[in-house]
Amino acid sequence: MSPAIRRFLPPQPSLRFVPIWRRNFLVWRKLTIPSILGNLADPLLYMLGFGYGLGALVPEMNGMSYIAFIAAGTVCSSTMNSATFESMYSSFSRMHVQRTWDAILNTPIDLDDVVIAEVVWSASKATLSGVAVLVVATALGLAQSWLALWIAPLALLAGLTFASLGLIMTALSPSYDFFMYYFTLVITPMMLMSGVFFPLEQLPAALQTVANVLPLTHAVAIARPLMNDAVPRDLIAHLAVLVAYGLVGFHIALAMTRRRLLK
Repeated sequence: MSPAIRRFLPPQPSLRFVPIWRRNFLVWRKLTIPSILGNLADPLLYMLGFGYGLGALVPEMNGMSYIAFIAAGTVCSSTMNSATFESMYSSFSRMHVQRTWDAILNTPIDLDDVVIAEVVWSASKATLSGVAVLVVATALGLAQSWLALWIAPLALLAGLTFASLGLIMTALSPSYDFFMYYFTLVITPMMLMSGVFFPLEQLPAALQTVANVLPLTHAVAIARPLMNDAVPRDLIAHLAVLVAYGLVGFHIALAMTRRRLLK
C-alpha cells in the first residue's frame, strides 16, 4: 500500500501505546516537582492576581465573587495550556530532535500507537495540571460542592482534545519557533474569548459567535457550574463539541504525521 493511501486510513489503535506512555512517564518522573510547579505557577498567578486584584473592583460576576468566577476558567485554561505545550514542544523534541520516535518505530510498534501515546500522555499531564489548580481553588473555598470532582474527567477530556489539536502543529512544524504562531494566534485569543476572565455576553455579537465554537468555551461552560454546585446546562452538547474537536483533530494529526514520517 502506498504511503499516499495509508496516511488517510482510519487509526488502528492497540494497547502497544501503553509502554510508550510509561516511557514518557518515567522520564517525566525525574523532573516531577519542577514540572508541577511550572504548570501550577502561571495559572495561579492569573487566578490570584486577577481574582483578588480585579475582584476588589468587581465584587460579583454572574452572582458569584470574581475570584470564584475566574477559578473555573483558570482550571480549564491551565489544562489547555499544559496539553498544548506538551503535545507541541515535548512531542516535537521526541519526534524531530531526540529521534525517540525513530527508535520506537524500529520495534514492532506502529506510528498510530506512537501518536495515540503522545495524545494520552499530554492529556495525562494536562489533567494533573487542571486538578492541581482545582485543589488550590478548593483550599481557598472556591469549590462549593462535591460536583467539582467531575472536573477531573472533564480535564482529561479537554486534555485529549487540545493535545490532538496541538499534534497537528507538531506534524507541520519545521522548528520550535513555529509554535509561537499557534500560541499567539490561537491559544491566547481563545483564552481571552472563551469566558475565562469575563462573561461571553460582554463581547460584541460577532465575537460571541466565534467564541461559541471554540472548544475552551465549552469546557468552561461545564466547569463553572460544577464548581458552584450546579449541573451545567446543555451538558451533552458541550461534551459533544469537545469530543468532536478531539476526534477530528486526532485524525488530522495522524494523517499529517503519517505524511511527514512515512515515506
